[in-house]
Amino acid sequence: MGQKPEAVLVHGLWHQPAHFDRLAADLRGRGFTVHIPRLHRGSLAADTAAVQDYVDGCTTAPVAVGHSYGGSVITGLNRVSHLIFVAAFVPAAGESGALLGGASALVNEAVRHHEDGTTSLQPERAREVLYADCTEADSAWATGLLVRQQPGHGRGIPSRIAWQSVESTYLRCEQDKALSPDLQHRMASRCTNVISLASSHSPFISRPGQLAELIAGTRSSC
Repeated sequence: MGQKPEAVLVHGLWHQPAHFDRLAADLRGRGFTVHIPRLHRGSLAADTAAVQDYVDGCTTAPVAVGHSYGGSVITGLNRVSHLIFVAAFVPAAGESGALLGGASALVNEAVRHHEDGTTSLQPERAREVLYADCTEADSAWATGLLVRQQPGHGRGIPSRIAWQSVESTYLRCEQDKALSPDLQHRMASRCTNVISLASSHSPFISRPGQLAELIAGTRSSC
């Protein structure tokens, strides 16, 4: 009793913790302690281990929020109270995000491949693909934060499937131009609860208050 609720926010490919600044500020205003690990550790296994370290350091079992690729990361976690998938992958045993998304994934046309094996998103396509319902200023801010992505993360397979034993909520973004809403619908069927939002791929920027309210609501029901 009296302990502050905790949330661990897990970003997607090409993103970084700063993309969650507005959501984190709203959650802190609601009394949460917020943790935002930086990924890009070289593999899904390494990313999951880094996030697990944050979870293990929490005073109470936290809510884990995964965006896009971050869904694959939170699927492999232990000791979480609730899983929230935000336009995210929900892999089953033996599945990777790359397998679920496939070669026809909507975001693929906006990806730029570099000679060193890294990828990045074409800045001129970022608003269309990721931030379509954000203001022009917010989209420019978020686009400026995008980073290059090392290869292989999306092909990783989780070592455990947490959503089989932990209550989960899927936030389906109906105007998404990065991850097909139809694919989201199929993956959402694996979760305990499903909520639809008329947003693009990044509601943590366009609608941080709504997303914070969702997170706070799932925490209070645990």
